[in-house]
Amino acid sequence: MVFMPDRVDDNFLSQCLRLKIVAAALKGYDNFDVEACTRRGVWFTIVPDLLTLPTAELALGLALGITRNVLPGDRLVRSGTFQGWRPVLYGGGLRGRTVGIVGMGKVGKALAQLLAGFETTIVYSDRTRLPSEDESRLKVSPLDMDALLTASDVVVLLLPLGTGSVHLIDVAALRRMKPGACLVNVGRGSVVDEEAVADALSAGRLAGYAADVFEMEDWARPDRPQSISPRLLAQSTHTLFTPHLGSAVGSVRLEIELAAARNILQALHGKDPEDAINRPERSSTQACP
Repeated sequence: MVFMPDRVDDNFLSQCLRLKIVAAALKGYDNFDVEACTRRGVWFTIVPDLLTLPTAELALGLALGITRNVLPGDRLVRSGTFQGWRPVLYGGGLRGRTVGIVGMGKVGKALAQLLAGFETTIVYSDRTRLPSEDESRLKVSPLDMDALLTASDVVVLLLPLGTGSVHLIDVAALRRMKPGACLVNVGRGSVVDEEAVADALSAGRLAGYAADVFEMEDWARPDRPQSISPRLLAQSTHTLFTPHLGSAVGSVRLEIELAAARNILQALHGKDPEDAINRPERSSTQACP
């Protein structure tokens, strides 16, 4: 059973000649070489659904936190200088704003449902357009990426890491965003160029950046930075960060680990694991004694 900080590559697999299954207690699997697992006869499974709602909840929490200056407000109260209400730290909020969701998979749909109570205009960008009935039910409208960046007051990134998504939000993308917009990233850190975000915050082009994920976590990138950009961390007034809490709900984590364990047991009993995303080329179908 593997987790987010783990990495399984061909070299690792070459040392594990009796290995039957790698069961990931997660949904995103860019740190794992699934093709190598397939070649070496090893099942690879994920947990496809249980992370959806907790991640959408956190995305909403970060969007509210960054647009309503929750963290600077907390610092002010703790500073010892707070004497009661003053006209400070005005934010934008979500009501009446346009929220752009980049990646309308399960988490994107769950976020759209959570946003329904905020009277927001929701637009989305995805390689695959939703069926018209889903767009109507969720009250979302499709836009291409450039149009979404231009139109949105809050952009929420819900993308997995792949060749087409590394630094999708770069200098050019940030310049296309509406002045005063906020960016929220709960997908993968490397979808964002953190140095470019630091520049945009310093220049005042971007009002805020909230993130639960960071470039340094993406082991699949051989050129990944080894730490979060110090220039980004220095932007304490305009950033809100959490330490990869997307699925950090006690009851949910237990369900996730139980689901991964069930996949392991199925493989060890000679069955096809229900959440497998590969079919090993030479997998043994014989159950373990």
